[in-house]
Amino acid sequence: MRLNYFRTSWRKLWKNRATTFINLFGLSIGITASAFIFLWVQNEISFNGYHPEKKNIYRITNTLQVNSNEAWKWENSPMLFAETAEKEIPQIQLTARVIINSWGGPVFKIGNRLFAEKTGAYVDKSWFNIFHYDFVSGSLDAFNNDPFSIVLTESKAEKYFGTDDPLEKIIRVDTINYTVKAVIRDNPIHSSFQFDVLMNMDGRLLNPDTYRDGTSWGNFGYITFLKLHNGANSKRVEKELNDIIRKRRSNDNCKVSLKPLAEIYFENDLQSSDLPHGNRQTTYIFGLLGFLLLVIGCINYVNLTTAHASLRANEVSVRKIVGASKGNLFAQFITESMVISLLSLVVSLFLIQLLLPGFNALTEKQFDLPILSPVLWAILAIILLFASLLNGIYPAILLSSFEPLKVFRGRSVLKLQDGFVRKGLVVFQFTLSVMLLVATMVIFRQMQFVRTTNPGYSVAQVMSVQVPFQSYRTLTSQARLDFFAKLKSELKAQNSIYDVCTGSSEIVNIDGSSSGNADWDGRDSNFNPTIAKLSADDDFQRMFGLQLVSGSWFGAVSGEEHGYLLNETAARVFNMKLPITGQRFIWGGDTGKVIGVLKDFHYKSMHDRIGPMVVSNNKGGGSYLFIKTIPGNIPKAIKAVESIWNKYLPGQPFSYTFLDDNFNSMYKAEVKAGNLVLIFSVIAVLISALGLFGLTAFSAGQRIKEIGIRKVLGASVFSLWRLLSKEFLFLVFVSCSIGIPVAYYFMQQWLQNFEYRIRLVWWIFIAAGSGAMAIKILTVSFQTIKAAWANPVKSLRSE
Repeated sequence: MRLNYFRTSWRKLWKNRATTFINLFGLSIGITASAFIFLWVQNEISFNGYHPEKKNIYRITNTLQVNSNEAWKWENSPMLFAETAEKEIPQIQLTARVIINSWGGPVFKIGNRLFAEKTGAYVDKSWFNIFHYDFVSGSLDAFNNDPFSIVLTESKAEKYFGTDDPLEKIIRVDTINYTVKAVIRDNPIHSSFQFDVLMNMDGRLLNPDTYRDGTSWGNFGYITFLKLHNGANSKRVEKELNDIIRKRRSNDNCKVSLKPLAEIYFENDLQSSDLPHGNRQTTYIFGLLGFLLLVIGCINYVNLTTAHASLRANEVSVRKIVGASKGNLFAQFITESMVISLLSLVVSLFLIQLLLPGFNALTEKQFDLPILSPVLWAILAIILLFASLLNGIYPAILLSSFEPLKVFRGRSVLKLQDGFVRKGLVVFQFTLSVMLLVATMVIFRQMQFVRTTNPGYSVAQVMSVQVPFQSYRTLTSQARLDFFAKLKSELKAQNSIYDVCTGSSEIVNIDGSSSGNADWDGRDSNFNPTIAKLSADDDFQRMFGLQLVSGSWFGAVSGEEHGYLLNETAARVFNMKLPITGQRFIWGGDTGKVIGVLKDFHYKSMHDRIGPMVVSNNKGGGSYLFIKTIPGNIPKAIKAVESIWNKYLPGQPFSYTFLDDNFNSMYKAEVKAGNLVLIFSVIAVLISALGLFGLTAFSAGQRIKEIGIRKVLGASVFSLWRLLSKEFLFLVFVSCSIGIPVAYYFMQQWLQNFEYRIRLVWWIFIAAGSGAMAIKILTVSFQTIKAAWANPVKSLRSE
């Protein structure tokens, strides 16, 4: 009997090939899009979930109250916090610290090759006892027994040593030889710890200067994790951690809390972080979007199946008369839905494999989905079950409920509410399409606003090169100034280079800030605002085109070694006496005076409001070299910079970025979201239009004789088009009326993430609604005009 259900279903699908194609195509696209979205969502919500003891692992979070109105939340802790807590709190089983080499990083020398390694970290020996790693070769004991030992991932070992066995190979890290003691599998993509090189913390702390600096309880430089015993009370541990830090610090402005391992990925309130983070709200929104795209694909099947219900009334009635029960008919129609869902799944598998590289490039994740992937099949199984049920239940109930006597007497087999349900589903489809079109336009307009708004500086053609601190840390102040002066002079002499300057930070994202370091005449002793800090040389203003409101930049007059520049916000917030230029100003104990007021510029992304900033004089030294190239000479300039770099810094690998690329990277998440929304809005519109195409074709086919009679009686093509289209166009109008207000609300909420943002103007919504309406008019018009142009003789021949 069940085999017969499949045979009958296959015959029906083959007989109605046009409808089958519409259902198959729409559902396949919907399943493919949903599978990709759910794959990404599953990865986001499962971050760090692969560690066996994840429920007992926490990270110490420190919140410092810097002033009465502001608190900083740090993921870093003092060095001694871990060992002190492990000794004094019995509920703690293990502790582990990590220092991530995200800023600059050490220089690795392997043979004669140099590498600037930015994916490395120093970890305690207990790190591998808290977190899960798969060892491919070597052992944890070998790593623990040698303070100057390294563990590499497989991909990093291949990069450094090719096909050679990496074990016991020597890597010179700055001035110290480290030995490779183990190789581990590459980090999962849903891990917060994307470290390809893990170095033993003991070797780092053998440096007496490093250890001495770390013993200060005011130095927060180590990310610290705790593993609690089973059944331990985390709130009790928090209280005891607070007791420990209060006893060791001279002030009590620090409050300690514990963040579960499973929650650190979605943190959004840290002052800064060296670990990757996601957005929980975005993840949930895309999860809902994946569900809705699947629903849109299923709606086509439901609508077309119920619309064709009257054509199957005789079939159902005959089956009932010859003994088929309602349950048999229900099973038959559910089977038809499962067959179309299975066929769609097969097509989706092919599309997933075909589109996976593009999806990886778009999301910047390396999803690897072999055909036997349990994650892939779990997602597809859930989608298949849902699609089969959503596709099958309502049509099966409707079709199996026909009453044979009413059918044979010629009465209508469809109830009024069935038409309302179908119209409601069409409205739902197009409402979502309109919302996605609005979201796409708003996101891209905001990104255009970010790109075109003058940030207050120019970074075109500017190359950024970070100068390692270890290359000049042993020099005296004068020798350091001479070193940078010679370096700048030789770079400026190149005919492919327009200008050179130095600074402490890249102007597109100045992340150095502090509170309590500044003083000026008239400051309230309780007023310690957070101030961004930049150190720049005499050429910095000219390079980036910064504007002065008053005063002068460094180098304009003599005696400015202790001069300071304030931005407009600082001048306003500090409430200094007028004129501000010439007022006494102290930074970190260095007394000087304000030599000028700088016009505000966006030294952070447009997510953040411009705050107070202080710029100090940096005569020649700095963490960064900024090199402006002459247009059309970028390759030549890069080669010239590399040559001079190798001359002055022969032991350091040369690397560079361009500041306009760094500027764009600050908005990478938004651009990525915009691209995804654009793709999914196109998919939603395509599936909706396809379903409308099928419904219009069926409606026109059912009224073919009516159309023929009207044409014979003199009806024009336009009047016939209006007759057949008005119902569908009304549904689209209703969709716009619902979708636009809802989209306005959600996009208004999204824009709140930007301190500097566009206004939601009326034409965005009109454009989105008009675009949706135009697509639907074209879709409907194709079938209606085709029917209106048909020869009425053919449709009336049987009358």
